[in-house]
Amino acid sequence: MSGPTATSRLLLEAEAAALLATCAIDYVAHGVAATAEDAAWVAEGLGYPVVLKVVSPDIVHKSDVGGVVVGLADSAAVRSGFEALMACVKERVPQARLQGVLVGRQVTDGVEMIVGAVRDATFGPTVMLGLGGVFTEVLGDVAFRVAPLHVDEARDMLRELRGFRLLTGYRDSPAADLDALAGLAVRLGDLMCDRPYISEVDLNPVVALAEGCVVLDARIIVSDAGWRSPASRSPADDITPMGETIT
Repeated sequence: MSGPTATSRLLLEAEAAALLATCAIDYVAHGVAATAEDAAWVAEGLGYPVVLKVVSPDIVHKSDVGGVVVGLADSAAVRSGFEALMACVKERVPQARLQGVLVGRQVTDGVEMIVGAVRDATFGPTVMLGLGGVFTEVLGDVAFRVAPLHVDEARDMLRELRGFRLLTGYRDSPAADLDALAGLAVRLGDLMCDRPYISEVDLNPVVALAEGCVVLDARIIVSDAGWRSPASRSPADDITPMGETIT
């Protein structure tokens, strides 16, 4: 992802999740909390373990500044994790505006994928799909198609991947839901075609499960002229069970 410009902005994660929900792309169950107590309350509603991620319009790569804490198994761990995360981020990025944390249910099963889209100057909306982790960063194991795409094109993208075997059931791992992955790619392409104010989308990781797939993190860049932020919500309103949409 190239990053926002003077006329664009990076959506906050909850905003990105809400935008994806408009085209039926599942985001991991989550809620937004401004305090340690709020974070613990949200976590109790989601179920453990959970992940905390800093919410700030000034931070793009959260893990680089200590803005991600994983594997929190109870409310005490969430409270202490919140305080440690906020202190670390304030020390590393003192100028950043901190709005709290996103509390997300931790998903440990499945195969990590990356799904993205960009508004290319020559080809227009273009969708990328690949295996996540080192397969993306080291091997560049990704495939591209111009949107809108047919589901058969999305299935072909999966078959083009050098690591495709990992999705078909490898050793003791169950086969991933290829139809769900293909459907996500199609819907993301449709979203890019329908919403011209979206410049870039980076869904990484997307976890491919035996049934369905779910986005664990999203970075979406939109133009200031086209985007309208959703109304503010309380932490309770922002709890979103997997497979349901934010309203």
